[in-house]
Amino acid sequence: MKRLALVASTVGVVLAVGGCTAEAGPPDNPMGAAPAPASSVDVDTPALRRLKEQSGVEPCPVTPAGPAAPGGLPAITLPCLGGGRDVHLAGLRGRPTVVNLWASWCTPCREELPVLQDFYTRAKGKVRMIGVDFEDTRPGAALQLLRQSGVTYPQVADFDKAVDQGLGPHPVPMTVLVDADGEVVAKLPIEITSADQLADLVEQELGVRV
Repeated sequence: MKRLALVASTVGVVLAVGGCTAEAGPPDNPMGAAPAPASSVDVDTPALRRLKEQSGVEPCPVTPAGPAAPGGLPAITLPCLGGGRDVHLAGLRGRPTVVNLWASWCTPCREELPVLQDFYTRAKGKVRMIGVDFEDTRPGAALQLLRQSGVTYPQVADFDKAVDQGLGPHPVPMTVLVDADGEVVAKLPIEITSADQLADLVEQELGVRV
């Protein structure tokens, strides 16, 4: 099994950028109360589909259902944000993948999104990329932010923190690097500040030069 990397400077960086946590709560929930359960949030309405189309966010990838790989992403299914096919996280295999967990209420996430899009434009065809709108009960606000940020890579929604089953509790933003076998090789609970920074991490951990 490959080494699961956690950037040595993670703690310092997280403190510096003020990574967002569930305790902080979304802006409309400043006391940090538990978010609405996933079943109460509809991510596939005509209005959200129109907003997704206007934003240019790409369709979610086809992913086979099945058990998780050893050390891989959890075997959970998440809905495609703004409508479309569901995504089986454990099925994200066959090519190196960058998974970014974010939320519209998280300031570092908002600042990071355009940087991630720059990387995606540069790495498209070599590295797959998918965003996870995490513990964010406002899909309309999330899609509006994606539109404002110019983000086009596919997005899923995880309102009830299901992904924590495999990744454990974490702040957002967090970027997860997954190899072609589906194994998580790096968890990066930091704000990515440049496309070059992420490209270096992808080359170091996934062996892909972009």
